[in-house]
Amino acid sequence: NFSWGSEHCAKSVRILDVVYNATSNELVRTKTLTKNSIVQVDAQPFKQWYLKKYGVDLGKKGKGDKHKDAAKEGEEPEKKSGHVIAKLKGRAAKQKLEPLIEDQFQSGRLLAAIASRPGQSGHCDGYILEGEELTFYKKKLEKKKKA
Repeated sequence: NFSWGSEHCAKSVRILDVVYNATSNELVRTKTLTKNSIVQVDAQPFKQWYLKKYGVDLGKKGKGDKHKDAAKEGEEPEKKSGHVIAKLKGRAAKQKLEPLIEDQFQSGRLLAAIASRPGQSGHCDGYILEGEELTFYKKKLEKKKKA
């Protein structure tokens, strides 16, 4: 389970890759899961939750093109009551997403930190990186790619 702190949402997601570990690059190379490792997780469960809650598809570049895409596929858009539409508009007006997180949703992979000790408990829990922590680790990963 990985939680998305600013949105108060926790989902079971698949860990795709270990990308950074402050202790040793050997742990990254062997893809060892340890506490405080930075991993890439699948963004799909969070995308689906966001679409259901706000009515905004994070995978698309343009936010207003949702209805056009549905028309292209030959499907008609999902029918919603007036109350549901009003609720989604109200939520969409209040919500704002960091550009860095939005870019990650475009790629389908989110950076997350492991908060539990996976070897002890047998499963892995953590949180999605946001804000200053995300920018810090993005810079670290850019340095690592250049070297």
